[in-house]
Amino acid sequence: MAAQFGRRLRKGAVTTAVAAAAVAALSASQAPGATVDDHGRSTAADAQPSPDATAGDSGATGNSPYYTDLPPLNTPSPAPTDGTSTVSPVESEAGIPATVLDAYKKAAAELQGAKPGCNLPWQLLAAIGQVESGQARGGRVDADGTTTSKILGPQLDGNGFELIKDTDNGAYDGDTAYDSAVGPMQFIPSTWAWAGRDGNGDGVKDPNNVYDAALATGHYLCRNGWDLSDSGDLDSAILSYNPSRHYVNTVLSWLEYYRKGTHEIPDGTGTVPGNRSDGGTGGGSATSPSSPSTPSAPHPSKPSRPGSPSPTPPSTTPPPSGTPTTPPPAPPVTPTQSVDHLEDSGTAKLTAIAGDAFTEQISTKAENAAGKGVAKVRIRFTIVGDTDAAFTGGEKVATALTNSSGVATAPALQAGETTGAFTVRATLIGRTVTGPDYTATVTQRVADTLVRTSDTALTCTPGGQFADAVQVKASYKDAVADKVAATATLIKSADEATENDKGPYFKDADGKTVRTLTGLTTDADGLLKLPQLYSDDTTGTFVLRVTTAGGATLDVTLTVAAAETSESPSPSPSASS
Repeated sequence: MAAQFGRRLRKGAVTTAVAAAAVAALSASQAPGATVDDHGRSTAADAQPSPDATAGDSGATGNSPYYTDLPPLNTPSPAPTDGTSTVSPVESEAGIPATVLDAYKKAAAELQGAKPGCNLPWQLLAAIGQVESGQARGGRVDADGTTTSKILGPQLDGNGFELIKDTDNGAYDGDTAYDSAVGPMQFIPSTWAWAGRDGNGDGVKDPNNVYDAALATGHYLCRNGWDLSDSGDLDSAILSYNPSRHYVNTVLSWLEYYRKGTHEIPDGTGTVPGNRSDGGTGGGSATSPSSPSTPSAPHPSKPSRPGSPSPTPPSTTPPPSGTPTTPPPAPPVTPTQSVDHLEDSGTAKLTAIAGDAFTEQISTKAENAAGKGVAKVRIRFTIVGDTDAAFTGGEKVATALTNSSGVATAPALQAGETTGAFTVRATLIGRTVTGPDYTATVTQRVADTLVRTSDTALTCTPGGQFADAVQVKASYKDAVADKVAATATLIKSADEATENDKGPYFKDADGKTVRTLTGLTTDADGLLKLPQLYSDDTTGTFVLRVTTAGGATLDVTLTVAAAETSESPSPSPSASS
Protein backbone atom coordinates (compact mmCIF):
# COMPACT_ATOMS: atom_id res chain seq x y z
CA MET A 1 0.00 0.00 0.00
CA ALA A 2 2.81 2.42 0.92
CA ALA A 3 4.56 1.90 -2.40
CA GLN A 4 1.29 2.30 -4.28
CA PHE A 5 0.42 5.47 -2.43
CA GLY A 6 3.89 6.83 -3.06
CA ARG A 7 3.25 6.41 -6.75
CA ARG A 8 0.10 8.49 -6.43
CA LEU A 9 2.02 11.25 -4.63
CA ARG A 10 4.73 11.38 -7.25
CA LYS A 11 2.05 11.85 -9.89
CA GLY A 12 -0.33 14.13 -8.05
CA ALA A 13 1.30 15.95 -5.11
CA VAL A 14 3.13 19.20 -5.72
CA THR A 15 4.66 20.01 -2.35
CA THR A 16 6.12 18.20 0.60
CA ALA A 17 3.33 19.60 2.74
CA VAL A 18 0.67 18.10 0.47
CA ALA A 19 2.45 14.77 0.52
CA ALA A 20 2.68 14.79 4.29
CA ALA A 21 -0.99 15.64 4.62
CA ALA A 22 -1.93 12.84 2.22
CA VAL A 23 0.17 10.30 4.10
CA ALA A 24 -1.38 11.46 7.35
CA ALA A 25 -4.86 11.05 5.89
CA LEU A 26 -4.08 7.54 4.68
CA SER A 27 -2.58 6.60 8.05
CA ALA A 28 -5.68 7.90 9.76
CA SER A 29 -7.78 5.68 7.49
CA GLN A 30 -6.18 2.64 9.05
CA ALA A 31 -6.91 3.69 12.64
CA PRO A 32 -10.17 3.24 14.58
CA GLY A 33 -12.31 6.31 14.93
CA ALA A 34 -11.04 8.17 11.87
CA THR A 35 -13.51 10.33 9.99
CA VAL A 36 -13.79 11.95 6.56
CA ASP A 37 -10.69 13.81 5.36
CA ASP A 38 -10.48 17.11 3.46
CA HIS A 39 -10.79 15.29 0.17
CA GLY A 40 -14.17 13.75 1.04
CA ARG A 41 -12.70 10.26 1.58
CA SER A 42 -14.08 8.25 4.45
CA THR A 43 -11.22 7.08 6.62
CA ALA A 44 -12.87 5.43 9.61
CA ALA A 45 -11.33 2.00 10.06
CA ASP A 46 -13.19 0.14 12.73
CA ALA A 47 -13.23 -3.23 11.03
CA GLN A 48 -15.70 -4.72 13.47
CA PRO A 49 -19.31 -5.26 12.46
CA SER A 50 -21.42 -2.19 13.13
CA PRO A 51 -23.69 -2.29 16.16
CA ASP A 52 -26.44 -1.49 13.69
CA ALA A 53 -25.90 -4.80 11.92
CA THR A 54 -28.12 -7.69 12.85
CA ALA A 55 -26.34 -10.16 15.09
CA GLY A 56 -25.18 -13.11 13.03
CA ASP A 57 -26.12 -11.37 9.77
CA SER A 58 -23.32 -11.84 7.25
CA GLY A 59 -24.92 -9.70 4.53
CA ALA A 60 -24.85 -10.41 0.82
CA THR A 61 -21.19 -11.43 0.84
CA GLY A 62 -21.04 -13.78 3.80
CA ASN A 63 -18.87 -11.16 5.47
CA SER A 64 -16.10 -12.01 2.99
CA PRO A 65 -12.92 -9.92 2.73
CA TYR A 66 -12.91 -6.84 0.52
CA TYR A 67 -10.42 -4.38 -0.92
CA THR A 68 -9.44 -1.58 1.44
CA ASP A 69 -7.57 0.66 -1.03
CA LEU A 70 -8.88 4.24 -1.02
CA PRO A 71 -9.44 6.36 -4.14
CA PRO A 72 -6.70 8.59 -5.56
CA LEU A 73 -6.70 12.10 -4.12
CA ASN A 74 -7.53 13.61 -7.51
CA THR A 75 -9.40 12.34 -10.53
CA PRO A 76 -6.93 12.27 -13.45
CA SER A 77 -7.76 13.35 -16.97
CA PRO A 78 -9.60 10.76 -19.04
CA ALA A 79 -7.42 8.25 -20.82
CA PRO A 80 -6.59 8.81 -24.51
CA THR A 81 -9.27 7.51 -26.83
CA ASP A 82 -7.29 6.94 -30.04
CA GLY A 83 -7.42 3.19 -29.52
CA THR A 84 -3.64 2.81 -29.43
CA SER A 85 -2.43 4.70 -26.38
CA THR A 86 -1.79 2.74 -23.22
CA VAL A 87 -3.68 3.46 -20.03
CA SER A 88 -1.50 4.82 -17.23
CA PRO A 89 -1.72 3.21 -13.77
CA VAL A 90 -3.48 6.23 -12.27
CA GLU A 91 -5.93 6.44 -15.17
CA SER A 92 -6.71 2.73 -14.95
CA GLU A 93 -7.32 3.04 -11.23
CA ALA A 94 -9.63 6.02 -11.63
CA GLY A 95 -11.50 4.77 -14.71
CA ILE A 96 -14.11 2.05 -14.94
CA PRO A 97 -13.94 -0.68 -17.63
CA ALA A 98 -16.48 -0.04 -20.37
CA THR A 99 -18.66 -3.15 -20.04
CA VAL A 100 -18.65 -2.95 -16.25
CA LEU A 101 -19.65 0.73 -16.35
CA ASP A 102 -22.40 -0.09 -18.84
CA ALA A 103 -23.73 -2.76 -16.46
CA TYR A 104 -23.86 -0.32 -13.53
CA LYS A 105 -25.68 2.34 -15.53
CA LYS A 106 -28.12 -0.14 -17.02
CA ALA A 107 -28.95 -1.58 -13.60
CA ALA A 108 -29.48 1.88 -12.07
CA ALA A 109 -31.73 2.89 -14.97
CA GLU A 110 -33.83 -0.25 -14.52
CA LEU A 111 -34.16 0.37 -10.78
CA GLN A 112 -35.18 3.97 -11.46
CA GLY A 113 -38.18 2.57 -13.31
CA ALA A 114 -38.89 -0.38 -11.01
CA LYS A 115 -38.23 1.35 -7.68
CA PRO A 116 -38.01 5.12 -8.27
CA GLY A 117 -38.29 5.87 -4.55
CA CYS A 118 -34.98 4.09 -3.94
CA ASN A 119 -32.97 6.75 -5.85
CA LEU A 120 -30.13 4.34 -6.53
CA PRO A 121 -27.10 6.08 -8.12
CA TRP A 122 -25.01 3.98 -10.49
CA GLN A 123 -21.95 5.35 -8.69
CA LEU A 124 -22.95 3.32 -5.60
CA LEU A 125 -22.88 0.12 -7.64
CA ALA A 126 -19.48 1.18 -8.99
CA ALA A 127 -18.21 1.83 -5.46
CA ILE A 128 -19.31 -1.61 -4.26
CA GLY A 129 -17.92 -3.22 -7.40
CA GLN A 130 -14.56 -1.56 -6.77
CA VAL A 131 -14.41 -2.64 -3.14
CA GLU A 132 -15.68 -6.16 -3.81
CA SER A 133 -13.72 -7.14 -6.92
CA GLY A 134 -11.73 -4.21 -8.27
CA GLN A 135 -14.37 -3.75 -11.00
CA ALA A 136 -14.40 -7.43 -12.01
CA ARG A 137 -10.59 -7.56 -11.80
CA GLY A 138 -10.04 -4.55 -14.00
CA GLY A 139 -12.81 -5.41 -16.46
CA ARG A 140 -11.86 -8.97 -17.36
CA VAL A 141 -15.25 -9.76 -18.87
CA ASP A 142 -16.51 -10.86 -22.24
CA ALA A 143 -19.05 -9.01 -24.37
CA ASP A 144 -21.93 -10.59 -22.43
CA GLY A 145 -20.45 -9.21 -19.20
CA THR A 146 -19.37 -12.62 -17.86
CA THR A 147 -16.00 -12.73 -16.12
CA THR A 148 -13.31 -14.56 -18.10
CA SER A 149 -12.70 -16.73 -15.02
CA LYS A 150 -14.69 -17.20 -11.83
CA ILE A 151 -14.17 -14.70 -9.03
CA LEU A 152 -14.24 -16.65 -5.78
CA GLY A 153 -13.73 -15.51 -2.24
CA PRO A 154 -12.03 -17.80 0.30
CA GLN A 155 -13.71 -20.91 1.58
CA LEU A 156 -16.05 -19.87 4.41
CA ASP A 157 -15.06 -22.75 6.66
CA GLY A 158 -14.89 -20.84 9.94
CA ASN A 159 -11.07 -20.75 9.89
CA GLY A 160 -10.64 -17.00 10.23
CA PHE A 161 -13.83 -16.45 8.27
CA GLU A 162 -17.54 -16.96 8.61
CA LEU A 163 -18.68 -20.59 8.83
CA ILE A 164 -21.18 -21.16 6.01
CA LYS A 165 -21.64 -24.75 4.96
CA ASP A 166 -22.50 -25.52 1.36
CA THR A 167 -25.93 -24.30 0.21
CA ASP A 168 -25.68 -24.70 -3.58
CA ASN A 169 -24.16 -28.19 -3.92
CA GLY A 170 -21.12 -26.46 -5.41
CA ALA A 171 -23.06 -25.07 -8.38
CA TYR A 172 -21.54 -21.59 -8.14
CA ASP A 173 -18.34 -22.01 -6.14
CA GLY A 174 -17.40 -25.59 -7.02
CA ASP A 175 -17.29 -26.57 -3.33
CA THR A 176 -19.78 -29.06 -1.89
CA ALA A 177 -18.49 -28.63 1.67
CA TYR A 178 -18.52 -24.88 2.25
CA ASP A 179 -19.72 -21.76 0.46
CA SER A 180 -17.58 -18.97 -0.98
CA ALA A 181 -18.58 -15.52 -2.17
CA VAL A 182 -18.95 -15.54 -5.96
CA GLY A 183 -18.67 -13.06 -8.80
CA PRO A 184 -17.80 -9.40 -9.24
CA MET A 185 -20.24 -8.34 -6.50
CA GLN A 186 -19.33 -11.28 -4.23
CA PHE A 187 -22.69 -12.85 -3.43
CA ILE A 188 -22.75 -15.98 -1.31
CA PRO A 189 -24.83 -18.70 -3.01
CA SER A 190 -27.60 -18.68 -0.38
CA THR A 191 -28.16 -14.94 -0.96
CA TRP A 192 -27.92 -15.25 -4.73
CA ALA A 193 -30.66 -17.89 -4.60
CA TRP A 194 -33.22 -15.17 -3.84
CA ALA A 195 -31.43 -11.97 -4.86
CA GLY A 196 -30.11 -13.10 -8.26
CA ARG A 197 -31.35 -11.29 -11.37
CA ASP A 198 -30.99 -11.63 -15.13
CA GLY A 199 -29.52 -8.27 -16.11
CA ASN A 200 -28.41 -9.00 -19.68
CA GLY A 201 -31.57 -10.75 -20.87
CA ASP A 202 -30.00 -14.13 -21.67
CA GLY A 203 -32.44 -16.03 -19.47
CA VAL A 204 -29.78 -16.98 -16.90
CA LYS A 205 -29.07 -15.52 -13.45
CA ASP A 206 -25.29 -15.79 -13.22
CA PRO A 207 -23.40 -14.24 -10.26
CA ASN A 208 -20.28 -14.18 -12.47
CA ASN A 209 -22.02 -11.91 -14.98
CA VAL A 210 -21.56 -8.23 -14.20
CA TYR A 211 -24.98 -7.29 -15.68
CA ASP A 212 -26.74 -9.90 -13.55
CA ALA A 213 -24.70 -9.11 -10.45
CA ALA A 214 -25.10 -5.33 -10.75
CA LEU A 215 -28.88 -5.60 -11.09
CA ALA A 216 -29.04 -8.03 -8.16
CA THR A 217 -26.98 -5.61 -6.05
CA GLY A 218 -29.33 -2.78 -6.96
CA HIS A 219 -32.39 -4.75 -5.87
CA TYR A 220 -30.59 -5.87 -2.70
CA LEU A 221 -29.82 -2.24 -1.77
CA CYS A 222 -33.33 -1.05 -2.64
CA ARG A 223 -35.24 -3.44 -0.40
CA ASN A 224 -36.84 -2.51 2.93
CA GLY A 225 -38.19 0.71 1.42
CA TRP A 226 -34.80 2.41 1.67
CA ASP A 227 -34.31 5.77 -0.03
CA LEU A 228 -30.61 5.96 -0.87
CA SER A 229 -30.71 9.74 -1.20
CA ASP A 230 -31.16 9.71 2.59
CA SER A 231 -27.83 9.30 4.38
CA GLY A 232 -29.34 7.10 7.09
CA ASP A 233 -30.95 4.72 4.61
CA LEU A 234 -27.78 4.71 2.51
CA ASP A 235 -25.75 3.72 5.56
CA SER A 236 -28.21 0.95 6.44
CA ALA A 237 -28.24 -0.42 2.90
CA ILE A 238 -24.45 -0.64 2.68
CA LEU A 239 -24.22 -2.18 6.15
CA SER A 240 -26.71 -4.80 5.05
CA TYR A 241 -24.37 -5.74 2.21
CA ASN A 242 -21.39 -6.24 4.52
CA PRO A 243 -21.90 -5.47 8.25
CA SER A 244 -18.59 -3.66 8.82
CA ARG A 245 -18.21 0.03 9.56
CA HIS A 246 -14.86 0.10 7.80
CA TYR A 247 -16.51 -1.48 4.75
CA VAL A 248 -19.20 1.22 4.74
CA ASN A 249 -16.63 4.00 4.96
CA THR A 250 -14.53 2.52 2.17
CA VAL A 251 -17.59 2.22 -0.11
CA LEU A 252 -18.63 5.79 0.71
CA SER A 253 -15.14 7.01 -0.19
CA TRP A 254 -15.40 5.49 -3.65
CA LEU A 255 -19.01 6.68 -4.03
CA GLU A 256 -17.93 10.26 -3.40
CA TYR A 257 -14.98 9.82 -5.74
CA TYR A 258 -17.08 8.50 -8.62
CA ARG A 259 -19.69 11.19 -8.09
CA LYS A 260 -17.02 13.80 -8.75
CA GLY A 261 -16.39 12.23 -12.13
CA THR A 262 -14.86 9.19 -13.74
CA HIS A 263 -14.29 7.93 -17.25
CA GLU A 264 -14.59 4.80 -19.33
CA ILE A 265 -11.50 2.71 -20.01
CA PRO A 266 -11.14 -0.36 -22.25
CA ASP A 267 -12.09 -3.71 -20.75
CA GLY A 268 -9.19 -5.52 -19.15
CA THR A 269 -7.05 -2.40 -18.56
CA GLY A 270 -8.20 -1.58 -15.04
CA THR A 271 -6.00 -1.95 -11.96
CA VAL A 272 -6.79 -4.56 -9.34
CA PRO A 273 -6.48 -3.08 -5.82
CA GLY A 274 -3.50 -4.21 -3.77
CA ASN A 275 -4.81 -4.54 -0.21
CA ARG A 276 -7.52 -6.66 1.36
CA SER A 277 -9.27 -6.47 4.69
CA ASP A 278 -7.92 -9.89 5.68
CA GLY A 279 -4.33 -8.80 5.16
CA GLY A 280 -4.04 -10.31 1.69
CA THR A 281 -3.02 -8.48 -1.46
CA GLY A 282 -4.86 -7.97 -4.69
CA GLY A 283 -2.31 -8.94 -7.26
CA GLY A 284 -1.66 -5.60 -9.01
CA SER A 285 -2.61 -4.90 -12.60
CA ALA A 286 -5.43 -6.81 -14.20
CA THR A 287 -3.24 -7.37 -17.22
CA SER A 288 -1.20 -9.84 -15.16
CA PRO A 289 -3.37 -12.92 -14.63
CA SER A 290 -3.53 -14.27 -11.12
CA SER A 291 -2.17 -17.70 -10.37
CA PRO A 292 -4.75 -20.51 -10.55
CA SER A 293 -3.47 -21.69 -7.18
CA THR A 294 -4.64 -18.47 -5.52
CA PRO A 295 -8.10 -17.89 -6.97
CA SER A 296 -9.18 -15.58 -4.19
CA ALA A 297 -6.18 -13.29 -4.36
CA PRO A 298 -7.68 -10.76 -6.76
CA HIS A 299 -11.13 -10.95 -5.27
CA PRO A 300 -13.01 -9.49 -2.35
CA SER A 301 -13.56 -11.56 0.75
CA LYS A 302 -14.21 -11.26 4.47
CA PRO A 303 -12.50 -9.51 7.39
CA SER A 304 -11.23 -11.75 10.20
CA ARG A 305 -13.24 -11.95 13.38
CA PRO A 306 -11.68 -10.51 16.56
CA GLY A 307 -9.29 -13.05 18.06
CA SER A 308 -9.29 -15.30 15.00
CA PRO A 309 -6.06 -15.93 13.13
CA SER A 310 -5.52 -13.84 10.02
CA PRO A 311 -4.23 -15.54 6.89
CA THR A 312 -0.53 -14.96 6.36
CA PRO A 313 0.06 -12.50 3.49
CA PRO A 314 1.96 -13.97 0.57
CA SER A 315 5.66 -13.28 0.52
CA THR A 316 6.68 -10.19 -1.43
CA THR A 317 10.44 -10.93 -1.26
CA PRO A 318 11.90 -10.63 -4.77
CA PRO A 319 13.80 -13.65 -6.17
CA PRO A 320 17.61 -13.58 -5.82
CA SER A 321 19.44 -11.66 -8.50
CA GLY A 322 20.05 -13.79 -11.54
CA THR A 323 17.26 -16.23 -10.76
CA PRO A 324 15.37 -16.92 -14.00
CA THR A 325 11.72 -16.05 -13.86
CA THR A 326 8.94 -17.33 -16.06
CA PRO A 327 6.89 -14.50 -17.55
CA PRO A 328 3.16 -14.85 -17.05
CA PRO A 329 1.28 -16.14 -20.07
CA ALA A 330 -0.22 -13.51 -22.31
CA PRO A 331 -3.93 -13.06 -21.72
CA PRO A 332 -6.11 -14.56 -24.46
CA VAL A 333 -7.32 -12.25 -27.20
CA THR A 334 -10.99 -11.55 -26.61
CA PRO A 335 -13.49 -10.95 -29.42
CA THR A 336 -13.58 -7.28 -28.43
CA GLN A 337 -9.82 -6.96 -28.86
CA SER A 338 -10.02 -8.46 -32.35
CA VAL A 339 -12.44 -5.81 -33.66
CA ASP A 340 -10.72 -3.42 -36.07
CA HIS A 341 -13.67 -1.21 -36.99
CA LEU A 342 -17.45 -0.89 -37.11
CA GLU A 343 -19.39 -0.24 -40.28
CA ASP A 344 -22.98 0.17 -41.40
CA SER A 345 -24.72 -3.08 -42.25
CA GLY A 346 -27.27 -1.94 -44.80
CA THR A 347 -29.35 0.41 -42.66
CA ALA A 348 -32.11 2.01 -44.74
CA LYS A 349 -33.00 5.70 -44.66
CA LEU A 350 -34.18 6.63 -41.17
CA THR A 351 -37.26 8.86 -41.38
CA ALA A 352 -40.39 9.04 -39.26
CA ILE A 353 -43.29 11.38 -38.67
CA ALA A 354 -43.32 13.05 -35.26
CA GLY A 355 -44.78 10.71 -32.67
CA ASP A 356 -44.41 7.61 -34.84
CA ALA A 357 -41.98 4.71 -34.62
CA PHE A 358 -39.22 4.49 -37.21
CA THR A 359 -39.95 1.57 -39.50
CA GLU A 360 -36.24 0.87 -40.10
CA GLN A 361 -33.71 -0.20 -37.45
CA ILE A 362 -30.01 0.52 -37.32
CA SER A 363 -27.66 -2.39 -38.07
CA THR A 364 -23.92 -2.20 -37.41
CA LYS A 365 -21.27 -4.77 -38.23
CA ALA A 366 -18.11 -5.37 -36.20
CA GLU A 367 -15.21 -6.51 -38.39
CA ASN A 368 -11.64 -7.56 -37.76
CA ALA A 369 -8.67 -6.30 -39.78
CA ALA A 370 -9.37 -8.93 -42.45
CA GLY A 371 -12.93 -7.69 -42.91
CA LYS A 372 -14.58 -10.70 -41.26
CA GLY A 373 -17.48 -10.24 -38.84
CA VAL A 374 -16.76 -10.59 -35.12
CA ALA A 375 -19.47 -12.28 -33.06
CA LYS A 376 -20.42 -11.74 -29.41
CA VAL A 377 -19.17 -8.20 -28.97
CA ARG A 378 -21.35 -5.49 -27.50
CA ILE A 379 -22.12 -2.32 -29.46
CA ARG A 380 -23.51 0.82 -27.88
CA PHE A 381 -25.94 3.05 -29.78
CA THR A 382 -26.18 6.64 -28.50
CA ILE A 383 -28.66 9.31 -29.62
CA VAL A 384 -26.86 12.61 -30.12
CA GLY A 385 -28.40 16.02 -30.80
CA ASP A 386 -31.31 18.22 -29.80
CA THR A 387 -34.14 15.71 -30.04
CA ASP A 388 -36.73 14.00 -27.88
CA ALA A 389 -36.52 10.83 -29.97
CA ALA A 390 -35.58 7.72 -28.02
CA PHE A 391 -35.12 3.98 -28.30
CA THR A 392 -37.90 1.65 -27.20
CA GLY A 393 -38.45 2.22 -23.48
CA GLY A 394 -37.50 5.89 -23.61
CA GLU A 395 -33.74 5.32 -23.40
CA LYS A 396 -31.19 7.55 -25.12
CA VAL A 397 -28.54 4.80 -25.05
CA ALA A 398 -29.00 1.16 -26.00
CA THR A 399 -26.68 -1.81 -26.38
CA ALA A 400 -26.86 -4.88 -28.58
CA LEU A 401 -24.74 -8.00 -29.05
CA THR A 402 -23.38 -8.94 -32.46
CA ASN A 403 -24.66 -12.19 -33.97
CA SER A 404 -22.63 -14.92 -35.64
CA SER A 405 -22.12 -12.64 -38.66
CA GLY A 406 -20.87 -9.79 -36.51
CA VAL A 407 -24.05 -7.71 -36.91
CA ALA A 408 -25.81 -5.95 -34.04
CA THR A 409 -29.26 -4.42 -34.49
CA ALA A 410 -30.29 -1.48 -32.34
CA PRO A 411 -33.74 -1.38 -30.73
CA ALA A 412 -36.45 0.47 -32.65
CA LEU A 413 -36.34 4.25 -32.57
CA GLN A 414 -39.40 6.24 -31.51
CA ALA A 415 -39.80 9.78 -32.84
CA GLY A 416 -40.78 12.54 -30.43
CA GLU A 417 -42.44 15.85 -31.23
CA THR A 418 -39.22 17.71 -32.07
CA THR A 419 -38.74 17.76 -35.85
CA GLY A 420 -35.42 17.82 -37.67
CA ALA A 421 -32.34 15.62 -37.91
CA PHE A 422 -30.36 13.95 -35.15
CA THR A 423 -27.51 11.44 -34.98
CA VAL A 424 -27.23 7.91 -33.65
CA ARG A 425 -23.61 6.99 -32.94
CA ALA A 426 -22.39 3.38 -32.87
CA THR A 427 -19.42 2.57 -30.64
CA LEU A 428 -17.77 -0.64 -29.47
CA ILE A 429 -17.99 -1.30 -25.73
CA GLY A 430 -14.60 -2.14 -24.29
CA ARG A 431 -12.38 -0.65 -26.98
CA THR A 432 -12.12 2.50 -29.08
CA VAL A 433 -12.43 1.82 -32.81
CA THR A 434 -13.80 3.69 -35.81
CA GLY A 435 -17.58 3.51 -35.95
CA PRO A 436 -20.38 4.96 -38.09
CA ASP A 437 -22.81 7.77 -37.36
CA TYR A 438 -26.39 7.44 -38.60
CA THR A 439 -28.60 10.40 -39.47
CA ALA A 440 -32.26 10.12 -38.53
CA THR A 441 -34.92 12.67 -39.46
CA VAL A 442 -38.23 13.46 -37.79
CA THR A 443 -40.77 15.23 -39.99
CA GLN A 444 -43.87 17.11 -38.88
CA ARG A 445 -47.17 15.31 -38.46
CA VAL A 446 -49.25 15.37 -41.66
CA ALA A 447 -52.67 14.49 -43.01
CA ASP A 448 -53.66 13.49 -46.53
CA THR A 449 -57.45 13.62 -46.12
CA LEU A 450 -59.93 16.06 -44.57
CA VAL A 451 -63.69 15.50 -44.33
CA ARG A 452 -66.55 17.24 -42.56
CA THR A 453 -68.10 15.31 -39.72
CA SER A 454 -71.61 16.55 -40.66
CA ASP A 455 -73.45 17.18 -43.91
CA THR A 456 -75.72 19.88 -42.48
CA ALA A 457 -75.92 22.96 -44.72
CA LEU A 458 -74.17 25.99 -43.23
CA THR A 459 -76.35 29.06 -43.62
CA CYS A 460 -76.68 32.47 -42.02
CA THR A 461 -78.72 35.64 -42.42
CA PRO A 462 -76.95 38.96 -43.12
CA GLY A 463 -75.46 40.40 -39.95
CA GLY A 464 -76.16 37.18 -38.03
CA GLN A 465 -74.22 34.08 -37.00
CA PHE A 466 -74.11 30.53 -38.30
CA ALA A 467 -76.09 28.07 -36.26
CA ASP A 468 -73.63 25.22 -36.68
CA ALA A 469 -69.86 25.21 -36.13
CA VAL A 470 -67.56 23.71 -38.73
CA GLN A 471 -65.87 20.46 -37.63
CA VAL A 472 -63.51 18.38 -39.75
CA LYS A 473 -61.61 15.13 -39.30
CA ALA A 474 -58.05 14.54 -40.53
CA SER A 475 -56.50 11.20 -41.47
CA TYR A 476 -53.25 9.94 -42.93
CA LYS A 477 -53.18 6.69 -44.89
CA ASP A 478 -56.62 5.91 -43.44
CA ALA A 479 -55.36 6.32 -39.86
CA VAL A 480 -56.27 9.12 -37.47
CA ALA A 481 -54.00 12.13 -37.99
CA ASP A 482 -53.66 13.64 -34.53
CA LYS A 483 -51.72 16.76 -33.54
CA VAL A 484 -51.55 17.94 -37.15
CA ALA A 485 -51.14 21.68 -37.77
CA ALA A 486 -53.97 23.30 -39.73
CA THR A 487 -55.08 26.66 -41.15
CA ALA A 488 -58.60 27.95 -41.92
CA THR A 489 -59.13 30.84 -44.36
CA LEU A 490 -62.24 32.46 -45.82
CA ILE A 491 -61.25 32.85 -49.46
CA LYS A 492 -62.82 34.70 -52.39
CA SER A 493 -63.59 31.55 -54.37
CA ALA A 494 -62.43 28.03 -55.01
CA ASP A 495 -60.33 29.40 -57.87
CA GLU A 496 -59.02 32.45 -56.03
CA ALA A 497 -57.43 31.52 -52.71
CA THR A 498 -56.80 35.07 -51.50
CA GLU A 499 -58.49 36.09 -48.29
CA ASN A 500 -61.98 37.53 -48.72
CA ASP A 501 -62.71 40.97 -47.31
CA LYS A 502 -66.44 40.55 -46.95
CA GLY A 503 -69.01 37.97 -45.99
CA PRO A 504 -68.48 35.40 -43.18
CA TYR A 505 -65.77 35.92 -40.56
CA PHE A 506 -64.40 34.75 -37.19
CA LYS A 507 -63.73 36.94 -34.15
CA ASP A 508 -60.49 37.21 -32.22
CA ALA A 509 -60.22 37.55 -28.44
CA ASP A 510 -60.98 41.26 -28.69
CA GLY A 511 -64.07 40.72 -30.85
CA LYS A 512 -62.38 41.99 -34.01
CA THR A 513 -63.07 40.50 -37.43
CA VAL A 514 -60.63 37.72 -38.49
CA ARG A 515 -60.83 35.75 -41.73
CA THR A 516 -57.69 33.58 -41.36
CA LEU A 517 -56.98 31.27 -38.41
CA THR A 518 -53.47 29.84 -37.94
CA GLY A 519 -51.92 27.63 -35.24
CA LEU A 520 -54.81 25.18 -35.30
CA THR A 521 -54.14 21.54 -34.35
CA THR A 522 -56.21 18.39 -34.64
CA ASP A 523 -56.93 16.58 -31.38
CA ALA A 524 -56.12 13.00 -30.40
CA ASP A 525 -59.00 11.76 -32.56
CA GLY A 526 -57.92 13.83 -35.57
CA LEU A 527 -60.82 16.25 -35.05
CA LEU A 528 -60.69 20.02 -35.51
CA LYS A 529 -63.65 22.16 -34.45
CA LEU A 530 -63.52 25.75 -35.67
CA PRO A 531 -64.79 28.76 -33.66
CA GLN A 532 -68.17 30.41 -34.18
CA LEU A 533 -68.73 31.96 -37.63
CA TYR A 534 -70.46 35.30 -38.18
CA SER A 535 -71.43 37.30 -41.27
CA ASP A 536 -71.64 40.90 -42.31
CA ASP A 537 -74.52 42.22 -44.44
CA THR A 538 -73.16 40.78 -47.70
CA THR A 539 -75.27 37.99 -49.11
CA GLY A 540 -74.12 35.20 -51.38
CA THR A 541 -72.17 31.95 -51.39
CA PHE A 542 -68.70 31.88 -49.78
CA VAL A 543 -65.85 29.39 -49.34
CA LEU A 544 -64.01 28.40 -46.17
CA ARG A 545 -60.77 26.51 -46.99
CA VAL A 546 -59.15 24.28 -44.35
CA THR A 547 -55.61 22.99 -45.02
CA THR A 548 -53.22 20.82 -43.01
CA ALA A 549 -49.53 20.02 -42.96
CA GLY A 550 -49.05 17.37 -45.60
CA GLY A 551 -51.31 19.06 -48.11
CA ALA A 552 -54.81 17.89 -47.17
CA THR A 553 -57.39 20.49 -48.24
CA LEU A 554 -61.14 20.82 -47.74
CA ASP A 555 -63.43 23.58 -49.09
CA VAL A 556 -66.59 24.22 -47.07
CA THR A 557 -69.50 26.12 -48.63
CA LEU A 558 -71.15 28.89 -46.58
CA THR A 559 -74.38 30.62 -47.58
CA VAL A 560 -75.58 34.03 -46.44
CA ALA A 561 -79.17 34.84 -47.47
CA ALA A 562 -82.04 36.95 -46.25
CA ALA A 563 -84.68 35.12 -44.32
CA GLU A 564 -87.69 34.10 -46.33
CA THR A 565 -90.91 36.04 -45.52
CA SER A 566 -94.58 35.12 -46.31
CA GLU A 567 -96.91 38.02 -47.28
CA SER A 568 -100.42 38.06 -45.75
CA PRO A 569 -103.34 38.37 -48.28
CA SER A 570 -105.04 41.83 -48.49
CA PRO A 571 -108.35 41.97 -46.66
CA SER A 572 -111.43 41.86 -48.89
CA PRO A 573 -113.33 45.18 -49.20
CA SER A 574 -116.47 45.22 -47.15
CA ALA A 575 -119.71 44.77 -49.01
CA SER A 576 -121.67 47.96 -49.49
CA SER A 577 -124.84 48.00 -47.81
